[in-house]
Amino acid sequence: MATVTLKGNPFKTSGELPAKGNKAPEFTLVKTDLSEVSLSDFKGQRVVLNIFPSVDTPTCAQSVRAFNEKASSLENTVVLCVSQDLPFALARFCGAEGLDQVIPASAFRSSFSEDYGVRMAEGPLTGLNARSVVIVDEQGQVIYTQLVGEVADEPDYDAAMSALGA
Repeated sequence: MATVTLKGNPFKTSGELPAKGNKAPEFTLVKTDLSEVSLSDFKGQRVVLNIFPSVDTPTCAQSVRAFNEKASSLENTVVLCVSQDLPFALARFCGAEGLDQVIPASAFRSSFSEDYGVRMAEGPLTGLNARSVVIVDEQGQVIYTQLVGEVADEPDYDAAMSALGA
């Protein structure tokens, strides 16, 4: 288990992020049109997993906007924005914001949060994802991870972009 804070109060997660150099765990998530998307759908591409609690919070919304902007300049790279939000909420937000360079994906009916060790196991956000970023290379190997220590903080976009060679 890892520990994150929310406004300075510590809470445990369900596990640890996948280790750099390891094969990324396979997953199936639900897109806004209710179709499924899996890691294997992006074989041969780099995948950025922008993982967060809920798109209906300011920091989470900003991370989706930031990765949407940065994704437009990356070759052979897709960004999945993963939360426990229902696909309808993700569609509403991304549609209203005009965000079309990321793929919003709901983990509401999958084991993603457990498999990636990001489910908050205690505290007021129990069951939601801890804010984190995982980058998977073209061969399915984890090349970058960040578990954001304070849930209310944004991820380190510069470090993520650097891991992608940008």
